[in-house]
Amino acid sequence: MDFRRITISIAGRNYPLNVPAEEEVTLRKVGKLIDEMIKNFEANYAVSDKQDALAMCALKLGTNAEVNKLNDEKNLKNSTQKLEQLNQLLDEKLKEL
Repeated sequence: MDFRRITISIAGRNYPLNVPAEEEVTLRKVGKLIDEMIKNFEANYAVSDKQDALAMCALKLGTNAEVNKLNDEKNLKNSTQKLEQLNQLLDEKLKEL
């Protein structure tokens, strides 16, 4: 596996990382997203320090991840039910033949 040494800047601090090459773009995007979220929280809310802004980012990202997980589970359940119905219809049609 090919690893790369990159530096991600979040809230004015640099974080050197060794990451798999295929994850580099994603990590850079996420680092930029977090940094932009911090700036947004600082500009629009009464955030007293960077740690508060980081906590708010963690809550927002965690909430988004949980909502996406629940939506994925709901979509999977719906898809499974539809596939089971389709399978039942196919079984019925095959029995008619």
